[in-house]
Amino acid sequence: MLEISNHIYIADNEIEISAIRAQGAGGQNVNKVSSAIHLRFDINGSSLPEFYKQRLLALRDKRITKEGVIVIKAQQFRTQEKNREDALARLKDIIQGALIVQKLRRATKPSRAAKKRRLNNKAQRSKTKALRGRVLE
Repeated sequence: MLEISNHIYIADNEIEISAIRAQGAGGQNVNKVSSAIHLRFDINGSSLPEFYKQRLLALRDKRITKEGVIVIKAQQFRTQEKNREDALARLKDIIQGALIVQKLRRATKPSRAAKKRRLNNKAQRSKTKALRGRVLE
């Protein structure tokens, strides 16, 4: 059972985990052992509250398919157990991240004093650079 928050859990039977061979270099261990984990979680078929489902489906994340299935491939570690823990932690992070509401950005204008300071700095820089030129005799 995966705990998302104090009141929300995901049952083990809702998460499909399968062991696969890891990709990339690694020698005999990679070629022989299925240590990578392929995790699939169906958002629509889960017991998550409707608010969670809507927020997850609204995410623009490449790990979420058009059908609403989260697919995670964990192959960072040598052991299957650590990769399983990593995949579950990443699933938890995705679900918790969907609930964070971004603050609305309000456009602001620089103050008159800030504009004046900027222009004064520009003028000072211009004078400094002008003094670097050749001296005319």
